Amino acid sequence: MDGASLSLAPTESTFSDSGADEGQIGPNSVIQLGETVTRRLGRDAAHALYTSVGVPQLLDSPPTAMIDEAVPAALFEALWELFPNRAAALAQEAGRRTADYIITWRIPRIAQLVLRLCPRALAARLLLRAIHKNAWTFAGSGHCDIQLGFTHLISIRDNPLTMPDCAWHCGVLAQLFIRLVAPGTRVRHLTDRRPDIQVSRFEIILPEG
Repeated sequence: MDGASLSLAPTESTFSDSGADEGQIGPNSVIQLGETVTRRLGRDAAHALYTSVGVPQLLDSPPTAMIDEAVPAALFEALWELFPNRAAALAQEAGRRTADYIITWRIPRIAQLVLRLCPRALAARLLLRAIHKNAWTFAGSGHCDIQLGFTHLISIRDNPLTMPDCAWHCGVLAQLFIRLVAPGTRVRHLTDRRPDIQVSRFEIILPEG
């Protein structure tokens, strides 16, 4: 979502995409993690994290275009290895910061205004449609499906950024909905336990009222 502007248009209730063949993902998966770790744990900790996966240069020269999904995947894995007690909170904050970037730089102000003025149910559908259209920027080579209905679900099959409770994706999605649709929105990660397939599923829980 940080690689292209979001557009808003009504569409059907179920959507699917084929993923990004190149296996690339938006640069904010790397940029915002580095800024979060630097802010919370200090520059030395961030440098140690990025050095541990062989990309220390990305702290001083952050990527400005889509990047190989293997880079953030390795960084998040190392995050849990180096800072196991802080990793989930750091990943989620990095996700929230990514959403803030998207809102500031990638969603036109008129589209933001439309979402905030729309009835909540319609705003949620419009935002989900826009998220799906740009899924390749946060799902990489994964395959994204969206189900709209009484319960809104986002599924990423073969998610390249798997981590405990998918904290980064939960942070991104929750912040988008909190700021653009309804404060108090929660995103719950649901585990798909089928042995023959790996799917990250996210339930969008809008506040009542």
